[in-house]
Amino acid sequence: MKRHLIIYIVMVCCIKTYAADHVFLSQEADSATHLGASLTIMPARLVVMDSWQQKWQRNKQSLSIAAEVNYTALPADSNAFASDFNYPLFAFGLKFSRNNVTMHRSPDPAWGMAQEVDYDSRLGNITTAYATFTRPLYRNRHWMFDYMLGTGISWGKHKYNNPSNIDNELTGSRFLVYFAGGAHATYRLARDWGVTAGVEFFHHSNGALNRPNKGANFLGPILALRYMPYYKAVENRATGIIRKPFEKRLYANITLGIGGKTLLEDWQLTQFHTHTDSARYRTNRFHLYAAYSAQADIMYRYARRWASGIGADLFYGTYADRVEQLDQQAGSTAKHSPWSVGLALKHQVYYQNWSAAMSLGYYLHRHMGDNAKANEKPYYERIGVHYTFPALRGLTIGLNIKAHLTKADLTEFVVSYPIEL
Repeated sequence: MKRHLIIYIVMVCCIKTYAADHVFLSQEADSATHLGASLTIMPARLVVMDSWQQKWQRNKQSLSIAAEVNYTALPADSNAFASDFNYPLFAFGLKFSRNNVTMHRSPDPAWGMAQEVDYDSRLGNITTAYATFTRPLYRNRHWMFDYMLGTGISWGKHKYNNPSNIDNELTGSRFLVYFAGGAHATYRLARDWGVTAGVEFFHHSNGALNRPNKGANFLGPILALRYMPYYKAVENRATGIIRKPFEKRLYANITLGIGGKTLLEDWQLTQFHTHTDSARYRTNRFHLYAAYSAQADIMYRYARRWASGIGADLFYGTYADRVEQLDQQAGSTAKHSPWSVGLALKHQVYYQNWSAAMSLGYYLHRHMGDNAKANEKPYYERIGVHYTFPALRGLTIGLNIKAHLTKADLTEFVVSYPIEL
């Protein structure tokens, strides 16, 4: 009898504990919110991209502070995309970068007619409005490991100009394009609070819409304090999978683009081959040329969030005649053509109607003069942010930046239309 009484008491205690735990978890889930916030500090150093930059780069230090609001879907939302990505965070923030980055050209035969000045040029401070996508790779009660991708628009006061910032080859306009990426580990200190440490990279440039456009690249550690009232609700069901049906499909994607670029050749002419008496000597005004493109891709959407494929790229540059003119003046006999053709691997990452498009291509045909041979690799990259209109049968619009080894070649607006196969 005594033994039965002990077993009964133990069972009652266990049931009460189980019920209390579930009531507590239910209350936590009910009280969970989609919104959180964070405050981040990042000491960083400018990354020198080549030996040419090494000649004139001086100070490289930067310190950034960022404040952001972030959003995550909850398991109760039944969001299939969120479930597939393990309930990612979307952040919208402001970053202020205090840059102690200076540049100075010392006398060097490589500079041609460019004359040394009696001051150091500087990058100046930059303010950025940005959005990021953070995907948790692993999450438990106390730890979360993730990667982050982000983009935005920046404003910097101290762009290149003659005469007061003549050696700033990093940024040629006040409005800049911003890209970022990073990897982090977060430790949950309390129910709604955590601290994050990691490494991030970010980039500022003007997308070749003006010159100069060397771009400012920074790398450094980050430390962040996070307010995460959603964490417990997401962590409790992080392993739960929303099994909504998804139909894999093969489709063709046709894309047309129109963009613009300024010429590196014009920049080099005014910097190193123009006399100091000329009004064009080291000028900050450059002609913006139109650039057109077409893409024909075969894509396979093998998951709700991903599609991959291969495609042919066609480019038409209205600037080819100007490049040929400059090369002929320099005595070059290089071939020139406004047409370029490439073959590229394509990848698209989807979240609801938004997507990130990436591609890596190889030129099958390109004759753009001596500068292209010296500074462009035979391969090129594209990255962009797109939005799809389901009511228009999948019509998509977006912005892309095409680059050669991360150096922007042009910025373009694109329209795409899928054709089911």
